[in-house]
Amino acid sequence: MAKFKIVSEPGGGVRMNVPGKPYEYEKDGLGGVDAEIVEAPITSAEAFLSVARDADAVYAANFRISRQVIEGLQKCKIIACGSVGTDAVDLVAATERCIPVTNDPDTFIEEVADHSMALLLSMFRRVTLTDRMARDGRWREARPYLYQFPRLWGQTLGFVAFGNVARATALRAAPFGVKMLAYDPYISELNMTRYGVEPVGLKELLQRSDIVSMHAPNTPETFHMLREEHFRMMKPTALFISTGRGSTVEEKSLINALQEGWIAGAGLDVLEVEPPAPDNPLLTMENVILTPHVASASARMEPERRRRVGREIALVLSGRRPMACVNPTVLDKLPLLKWVPQRG
Repeated sequence: MAKFKIVSEPGGGVRMNVPGKPYEYEKDGLGGVDAEIVEAPITSAEAFLSVARDADAVYAANFRISRQVIEGLQKCKIIACGSVGTDAVDLVAATERCIPVTNDPDTFIEEVADHSMALLLSMFRRVTLTDRMARDGRWREARPYLYQFPRLWGQTLGFVAFGNVARATALRAAPFGVKMLAYDPYISELNMTRYGVEPVGLKELLQRSDIVSMHAPNTPETFHMLREEHFRMMKPTALFISTGRGSTVEEKSLINALQEGWIAGAGLDVLEVEPPAPDNPLLTMENVILTPHVASASARMEPERRRRVGREIALVLSGRRPMACVNPTVLDKLPLLKWVPQRG
């Protein structure tokens, strides 16, 4: 029998088909920690606890790790999420029980930044629309159409939230000659200006930007962070890019903004409801580019995401602090050694 028990929902939160044995990457991340991974039913909190009650660690994915579940865990030392978001976990309850909750904030930053730039460039140069013109025999319409728009050099790009993805996007955008602004009340100005980004308030950012790139995380404070009043502040020529979380934008207001010309277009990888209903107007708008929440996807992302879950669990079960804890106040209450990267 293994020393530690890790409980997961069926499938371990795997969101795409990746070659390999079940939990191969999670076990790779666990290294030499003597642990077994057991799947629990997710039909109810009681059913989950029937297996997880004596778990040393919980691997969270889509099943709600509610207060009821957390209070039923008798010896859990960590709840590890294999995503940036920790929506599935009741953080207040976990913190009250002094259980660290970890996420995976940095294994796919480069991919999302690449996708943000792809949407930005595609929207600015109207790539999908002119692609359709070329395919529909409207070859001569594209060049006169693009004469209506300025060049990207000298335009103003505004970041709503300036975390890891926005910073990586700023590094990619700078060589295109754009001016950059950012609004983020949780990031110091020095962490903006070192990227060549001017810190401003949200209203000023929306009024000055030619392109607004949304990167806010999904939290209670950011729900519908951008609403009608905000889209009305933007230039009628402005473009809106979103690769963060769909819940941060009031979709009805965004649709109105696009239909009524408050803004000129949008490039969206995330929507408020996914997948969208067949009658969602965004699906038929020529001034919108949609991708199906794929910004983080790459051949590297899924295996590394799952290894990260194993590493975080291994650190805590071996008495060390995790790399990414979203409720860090609990760490000072636990007898955990500081995590130090190993050389070699």
